[in-house]
Amino acid sequence: MNFDEFTGTVQHRLELPATGETVRAIRATLSTLGQRIPAGNAEDLAASLPMEIEWYMTGAVTEHGQRFDWREFVSRVAEIEGADPADAAYHAQVIVDLVASQVPPSDFQQLRDMLPEGEDDENWGKLFAVVDAGGWGEAQEAGTGGGPQA
Repeated sequence: MNFDEFTGTVQHRLELPATGETVRAIRATLSTLGQRIPAGNAEDLAASLPMEIEWYMTGAVTEHGQRFDWREFVSRVAEIEGADPADAAYHAQVIVDLVASQVPPSDFQQLRDMLPEGEDDENWGKLFAVVDAGGWGEAQEAGTGGGPQA
């Protein structure tokens, strides 16, 4: 998948009117995720993505391995994207689902293993809601992929 296909897929799934908004959502999600995980893991995860998308997780991040919870992740994504937190959370879920379909399962599992899935604000499981519902098509039918969810 190349950059245009990746952004086009995200734009279609999120029903965003403009490519600029789509790129902002992708950049916000992946650069913030890149801040949360160690540099080596970000490089592994991003290696299978289009070069321009890969850069958001690696080259655009000055400090990897930061400790912050799901709420802080959503707050950072919302600020960068210029969206409200519920929309930013949903955008991140859809983008991460597309990433999951593009990277080796072992690299995606490494990502999941680094992000605790508890019953509190540290509950990174929310990031994987669309993935856990079976991916974009299944999540949409199940009602978990059809709109913003915090």
